[in-house]
Amino acid sequence: MKLNAYFLMLGLIVLAAMLPWTDSAYLMRLGTLAAMYSVLAVSWTIVGGFTGYPSFATAAFFGLGAYTGGILVARGWPLPLAVLCAALLAFVLALSLGSVLLRLKGHYFAIGSLAVVEVLRELANSSTELTGGGMGLNVPMSSGSSIAATASLFYWFMWALLLLCFLVARWIERSKLGFGLACIRQNEAAADMIGVNATLYKSLAFGFSAIFVGAAGAVYAAWVNYIEPADVFDVLLSVKPIVMALLGGLGSVSGAVAGALVFLGLEETLWRNMLEMHSAALGVLVVLLLLFLPHGLVSLPRRLARRASGASHD
Repeated sequence: MKLNAYFLMLGLIVLAAMLPWTDSAYLMRLGTLAAMYSVLAVSWTIVGGFTGYPSFATAAFFGLGAYTGGILVARGWPLPLAVLCAALLAFVLALSLGSVLLRLKGHYFAIGSLAVVEVLRELANSSTELTGGGMGLNVPMSSGSSIAATASLFYWFMWALLLLCFLVARWIERSKLGFGLACIRQNEAAADMIGVNATLYKSLAFGFSAIFVGAAGAVYAAWVNYIEPADVFDVLLSVKPIVMALLGGLGSVSGAVAGALVFLGLEETLWRNMLEMHSAALGVLVVLLLLFLPHGLVSLPRRLARRASGASHD
């Protein structure tokens, strides 16, 4: 078992523990976003990296979790219970949809999963009495807590969610389920022939990829105190995790975390320095990274080692 992934996660936890001591609201916000982006990227890796199915449904489960958690918190439910309900609802919906959608392959599955986002967004827009429709939903802050204490609460909540997501993804990767998903990715017809229940395995992968995204959506809703369909069902929430996973290294859990951190750093730097064209500049940078580092950041140490070995032989 490779320990590199666990060392990376341990290092991030140490850094995360030091960040609140800076007493910077900006860094706390950035740290919370870093954990949330990492959860989305690792979750996508379960279905996109392990199984080889390019899902664009991340925004659907994020928005579902955000509205489920937001509605329950607004009605007086404690945040942990609201997050748990949001996660379970996302898991159940993903399992149900997976048994149908995952019969599609390639770009047909990608289009089908993207359609789920649009359907849920329209439902949120039309269910005015429950979700507030286009006017959005206000999620009350925790009473009796200072702004700093509230920011710290959501910071640690999101990082705890990332740690749990990371451990579950690593467990899946090394389990019988992970072996079956790898077989499906390589050759689904051959996987069926050796006894892998492809429909069940793919549905479970889809469910596990949704459960933490739904939980992250619920935490996000309580953190920002206001959500609207255009925000939490934004298609960019489906695209960004794919880019992060590709940046880090497709199929690598630690690579997904590294890719999320690099992506957020690029996004934030360009947004601050190129306000009007930051999206275009970010897109160009991502394309360049993928062209010159096609196997992601996880391949960088091996490439550097090969170059160093070649230089020493010269």
